[in-house]
Amino acid sequence: MPTLEALVERKIAALQPPLAVTLPGGRRLGPLPAAVTLVLQDLRALVHLATGQIGRVAEDYVEHRLDIGGAPRDVMRLAVQLIAADPTGEQRRSPLAAWRELLGAGRALARHTPAADAQQVQFHYDVSDDFYALWLDERRIYSCAYFRDTGMTLAQAQEAKLDHICRKLMLREGERFLDIGAGWGGLLLWAAEHYGVRGHGITLSRNQHAHVNRLIEERGLRGRVRMELLDYRALPEDAPFDKIASVGMFEHVGRANLPVYFAKIRRLLKPGGLLMNHGITAGGTRNRQLGAGIGDFIDRYIFPGGELLHVSHVLREMAGAGLEMLDTENLRPHYARTLWAWSDALESRLEEARALAGERVLRAYRLYLAGSAASFEQGWLSLHQMLASAPSGDVGQGPMRGAQSSYPFNRDYMAKR
Repeated sequence: MPTLEALVERKIAALQPPLAVTLPGGRRLGPLPAAVTLVLQDLRALVHLATGQIGRVAEDYVEHRLDIGGAPRDVMRLAVQLIAADPTGEQRRSPLAAWRELLGAGRALARHTPAADAQQVQFHYDVSDDFYALWLDERRIYSCAYFRDTGMTLAQAQEAKLDHICRKLMLREGERFLDIGAGWGGLLLWAAEHYGVRGHGITLSRNQHAHVNRLIEERGLRGRVRMELLDYRALPEDAPFDKIASVGMFEHVGRANLPVYFAKIRRLLKPGGLLMNHGITAGGTRNRQLGAGIGDFIDRYIFPGGELLHVSHVLREMAGAGLEMLDTENLRPHYARTLWAWSDALESRLEEARALAGERVLRAYRLYLAGSAASFEQGWLSLHQMLASAPSGDVGQGPMRGAQSSYPFNRDYMAKR
């Protein structure tokens, strides 16, 4: 029976680009020279490498059980080859595990209480504003850009995304606009300054809340734009909004809470109002998270409590809440390009990032950004913009008869500039 070292040596022999592994005792596996090197301080990492548990290899890197050398794109090309099975496939569960999952429905809801969600969001977004500023664009837009033209810079593509959302929502001057999970205020301020809306943003991140309120004061938007540190479930429903956007937020809601989330949005929307739900969706239809240990790594080091669902499941829950899907667009390749731009920016400023966030956080984010880029390239993850309406119930008169919202009969209005 071959030894563990022999199994790994056989596995890496055919990889491109070449990979070399140095064991704790100094023995080297793989060719010379190599584009990517792994230097192991702990033999547990060799087990994870042999079994294709890439998420566990990433954990070994963060916990200093191994070091990685090589360009992020080369590292991820190898990671894709090393995974033993499709990470979007249905993960096998024993009957006992399935029974525990049924019994765990209450625990799933408990994982997404307002207090738990606030703690989880702050774990990620309150690492350091200066750290994020190193690799995001100047507006600190932390969601998928829209490369409307292939030659766009990241900053240009982020502005194109903001405008793409505003056009889809048909924002008009004076409308009341809600931004759920408003981040560092990119969309909220763009909508106010370019479309004249009265904006209301909410976040669970203390850093983001303070940052956006500073920008509101600096730009003279007090009275027109408001930013609150508030859970979406706590929003008053006595004054519904004309338009609502949720960008990069519903990934934190959780499968069990998705009906609550969409029902709340339905009550917050005026009859005939429009919703833009923009977020990451699962590439597979049956997997609870990405396999090969990837989902566990993300949950532990990056987005605790995050849950991804296939777009078909999201649209079903949306319809169940009384929201009518009007238009759905897949921006998956746009997010791969966005993430590589973030990864490149972080790689160019590693020493500054290390000083701001520490070595452990930096290691986690280096793998998270490059690994997520590869996951979108492979189709393991996707990104959907889902435009929906709250039907008014009034079929109306004339050429728009039956629309029950302000959404027109075709998509032409989205492309007009």
